[in-house]
Amino acid sequence: MTNMSGRHPMTDDSIIMRWMRVEMGKINEGIVSERKSLSMLLTEERPASRTKSGKEHVFDKDVLKILHEKMPADMQDKLKLPILFFSDAQVPDSCFINDPLALLALQILGELSELRRMQQGKLWVGRSIAYAIMKKYPTVVQISMS
Repeated sequence: MTNMSGRHPMTDDSIIMRWMRVEMGKINEGIVSERKSLSMLLTEERPASRTKSGKEHVFDKDVLKILHEKMPADMQDKLKLPILFFSDAQVPDSCFINDPLALLALQILGELSELRRMQQGKLWVGRSIAYAIMKKYPTVVQISMS
């Protein structure tokens, strides 16, 4: 549908969705692209990884130590950080996690119930829960927009 000027009105879903994709891409530039294991990060003097934009994402050593103290030794080599939650524009009030080891780590930390199970490769949680976890464990939890 066009208006008298021959242009699509700003409410056109395709225009809004294109704009949202561009903005979400900008937000996601801070997401780590080279995730490392907890054990690898603990060996680094200044634990860091690269983001999608190529910048350095420095991990909080104190938070890494907390994870080290609570995670079983065999899991420290397998758990990739940061833990990623994914926010889907189609589900505005929830995020999902798709990494079974990350889910187990959050259960060990007591952040998610041990009764929670992934369904179809995802575990959905309220967005407020994901943000609270991210705030409690800064630098080792990120939320990616999609």
